[in-house]
Amino acid sequence: MIISASRRTDIPAFYHEWFMNRIEEGFLLSRNPFNYNQISRISLRPADVDAIVFWTRNPKALMHSLSTLDKMGFRYYFQYTITGYPRSLERSVPKPLDAIRMFILLSDLIGKDKVIWRYDPILLSNIVDLDEHKRLFKKIAGLLAGKTERVVISFSDFYKKTERNLNAVEGLIYSDIIDEYAKLMDLSGYMAKVATNFGMQIQSCAEVVNTSEAGVPHGKCIDDQLLRDVFGLALSDKKDQGQRDACGCVRSVDIGAYNTCLHECSYCYATFNKEVVLKNRKSHDPNSPFLIGGVDGVDLELLRSVDKQSTLF
Repeated sequence: MIISASRRTDIPAFYHEWFMNRIEEGFLLSRNPFNYNQISRISLRPADVDAIVFWTRNPKALMHSLSTLDKMGFRYYFQYTITGYPRSLERSVPKPLDAIRMFILLSDLIGKDKVIWRYDPILLSNIVDLDEHKRLFKKIAGLLAGKTERVVISFSDFYKKTERNLNAVEGLIYSDIIDEYAKLMDLSGYMAKVATNFGMQIQSCAEVVNTSEAGVPHGKCIDDQLLRDVFGLALSDKKDQGQRDACGCVRSVDIGAYNTCLHECSYCYATFNKEVVLKNRKSHDPNSPFLIGGVDGVDLELLRSVDKQSTLF
């Protein structure tokens, strides 16, 4: 079993205490995001977890606990997002240079093969236009040279909830670069050349559009080949059917929850209501087996007696 921590929220940045408490307890409880009453018990025993994939913009708090994970025998790698967008789009993320410094510290601590840079998502707008994307990407890539072996890019997806948040940004005029093929290929080709020059392999994430001609092949964020190369794990390459059709990731169990991230990124698909985020944060108890909320009404004795990944209805 691969644990994804998490596509839905930044656990290392905001919920590291809860995560380490769950590691100590050896399990957590998770609600189906589309069916509140469907509860899964997920084992976090080292014997049951092949690897953990952390998704983050700020791993600082969790880094203090990585030695504990190492001693327990956990294997993990990081998907680490740095874009350098202005505050109007990323209100509460670490400042770019601070994020880069932390990336370097993490890379030096665990190895550059276990820290993947994400320039994600690419939002084309009057605030960050094509030339500005090129400048930002080259600047960040140069500062991360020698500290990572891979960079992942993806292009913004415009769900209704995402567009609602983007439309609330004063003065923002944005467009879907997927509809502007020349710009898409220009930017992809530029990023591919920059990545190569700085010793990085570049891949796209969950993209229907084919950028391989520009030097950007489709990739897997939860990658069986990487886990095989880095940790010697022989895992199934079967696609995760719970993800979008264009996603190449292998199967994992996500332990996050929507509307819980506090980075306030206007383009985020996992956070679509700030008021709900703040309400959920107040419901967070680092000692609860749930990321959000307590155990009222849940038969803990029964939950503790079931097998890993079993589900109660």
